[in-house]
Order: sequence, then C-alpha cells, then structure tokens
Amino acid sequence: MTATTLSSRQHAPESEDIPLTVTQIGMIAFLASEVAFFSTLIVAYLTFLGKDTIGPTPAEALSLRVPLVSTVFLLSSSGAIYLAERGLHSARPGAFRKWWALTILLGAAFLAGTLYEWSELIGVHRLTISRNLFGTTFYTLVGFHALHVTCGIIAMLVLLGLSWRCGLSATKGGGVELVSWYWHFVDAVWLVVFSVVYWWGR
Repeated sequence: MTATTLSSRQHAPESEDIPLTVTQIGMIAFLASEVAFFSTLIVAYLTFLGKDTIGPTPAEALSLRVPLVSTVFLLSSSGAIYLAERGLHSARPGAFRKWWALTILLGAAFLAGTLYEWSELIGVHRLTISRNLFGTTFYTLVGFHALHVTCGIIAMLVLLGLSWRCGLSATKGGGVELVSWYWHFVDAVWLVVFSVVYWWGR
C-alpha cells in the first residue's frame, strides 16, 4: 500500500464511512413517528366506520370526482420534486427552481381541492366535524394530512427563497433532500388515506 493511498484514505470524507448523516437519521425517526400517528388515525376511522345513528354516511357524502383530481396533483408533485433534486445535483439551479416551484404549485392545487371538497360536504351534506362519528374521524384524518401538506409547502417556499438569495447545494442530509423525503412520505400517506376513505370505506 503506497503512501499516496494511505493519505487519500486519511483525508476521505466522513460520509463515505457513515451510511447516514445525523440529519438523515433524525428525519427517519421523525417519519417513523408520523407513520405511528397516521396509523392511529386510520385505525380510529375504520373502528368507528358505519357506527353512526345519524347521517350522512360516507356513501352519501363522499364523491371520487374531486379527490381523484387532487390525487393526480399530489402524485405529480412527487415527480416534480424528484426532477428538482436532479437539477440541483446536476448544478442546474434554474432547473431546480423551476421544478421546485411546480411542486409547490401542485401541492397548493391539492389543498385547494381539499378545501373545495370540504365546502361541498359542509354546504350540501351538512357534514361538519361535530355532526357524527364519520364527520369527526374524516375531518381529523384528512385535515391532519392537509396540515402536513401545508407544512411541506412552507418548507419548500423557504428553500426556494434561499435558493434565490444565496444558492443551495446538493448536500447529503441537507434541507432539499430532507424536505424531499418528507414530501414523498406525505404523498405515500395520501395513497393510504385515499384508499381507506374514498375507496374501501365507501
């Protein structure tokens, strides 16, 4: 083994020896706790499903029309944020900002769809959070997911502003990567929520 080889190993980045950074481990732990949180909400929804003595029922109130469109928006945002990350790794800040901004817009469109659906449920079906068990568990589950989407959008807006102001780098365990993980998680949770509430639960 030559001296050059020894020197290069001594000066190798620590990231080569550590598979995950501290921030990545922290995010994984946070997402694991979120899995437990949403699992509890979903179990509660299924537990009380069909036990109401007053309406409306899920079959009477829920429609697939708006949620399907909203789902397309949210799933498309996962593709957009992936392309944004690729742009950052390829040292193309313009591409990063373009796809990152599109992710934000698609997330906002999803929230707009949720608000529109709620306005119909309240205005047409008189379904409020205190109307019956279905209303309570539905708004709690879907509402907390919408809150997570909102938090993700705020985080992405902050990073987009930082990108314009001082630039961002494709750092392992950096803000862009961690927010991307979070966003993909939020999208995956929605697939489960959609399946339980709008497909199986109806």
